[in-house]
Amino acid sequence: MEKLKGSSTVLITGSSGFIGYHLSNKLIKLNYKVIGLDNMNNYYELNLKKTRLNNLIKSNNFIFENIDLKNMSDVKNLFEKYDFDVVVNLAAQAGVRYSIENPYAYLDSNLTGFLNILEACRAYPVKHLLYASSSSVYGGNKVAPFSTNHNVDHPVSLYAATKKSNELMAHTYSHLYDIPTTGLRFFTVYGPWGRPDMAYFSFTKDIIEGNPIKVFNHGKMERDFTYIDDIVEGIVKLIPRAPEKNPDWDESKDELGSSFAPYRVYNIGNNQPVQLMKFINVLEEKIGKEANKQYMEMQPGDVMRTYADVSELERDIDFKPSTSIEDGLGKFVDWYKEYYNVKL
Repeated sequence: MEKLKGSSTVLITGSSGFIGYHLSNKLIKLNYKVIGLDNMNNYYELNLKKTRLNNLIKSNNFIFENIDLKNMSDVKNLFEKYDFDVVVNLAAQAGVRYSIENPYAYLDSNLTGFLNILEACRAYPVKHLLYASSSSVYGGNKVAPFSTNHNVDHPVSLYAATKKSNELMAHTYSHLYDIPTTGLRFFTVYGPWGRPDMAYFSFTKDIIEGNPIKVFNHGKMERDFTYIDDIVEGIVKLIPRAPEKNPDWDESKDELGSSFAPYRVYNIGNNQPVQLMKFINVLEEKIGKEANKQYMEMQPGDVMRTYADVSELERDIDFKPSTSIEDGLGKFVDWYKEYYNVKL
């Protein structure tokens, strides 16, 4: 892959999280020096985060810092301590449904935390800031596939609103302070070492243990499930591609995911939506056990469909997600059985 000029030190926030763990592992193998930041909160099973971290710290190319992004003095000290080339901000309070129950958690992590990262990148300039956005910014949009040229002003959860806010904040700092920023609208990422609060993880646990699973909207939703290795490949290819200013940018004819500022937003998804019932059927097949399904109405904050238009990513970095739902869920179930020592 194309190397960054000068130092190759990357800060990954949320490094003990699902995507952060896999990205850290990949960059370590590519001989980057990775500084991992995480506050090790207990939003989900802490032992899983600790095991991810223990795997990472075995490498001489990885240094861990236990820091909460909402503490600006700690963030400032971190940027003083290391000379970062690139920052990949994956730390966030995740979860659409959790944002309905605990809205204030999202202000601290997703808004204050991200502002502190932007301020640090302003005070200690970096070559590129990449950050996690989400497919949830498309809200109630009906036109599919979802394109970065579509309006995203109608979120249906506070989580989605904070992710849209991150994109607006990043654009402001790109414009005012020439910080090259790239936003990544992730589409339902899944795979080994995943998040226990995600449906595929909890479904697997419940099917194995013989507990009923809740199938919302009677299984008539579609998700653009994207395997973790495809996501990581996309991020790694984007790291050396810092956006540049385009003073001739014109919103009437140019892509809305770009700007006159050094700013870019991409969809990063599989480009192949799968109906929830098909997803469950594949999971049953890989586990070798039928689920006890409880059919439920649509949950507040949920959307009917996610479907990523990734044509810009294909054009710019030759991004081609290649993992089928059958292969991806098979790998996840194999990992789950090994990690939790499941005997069926």
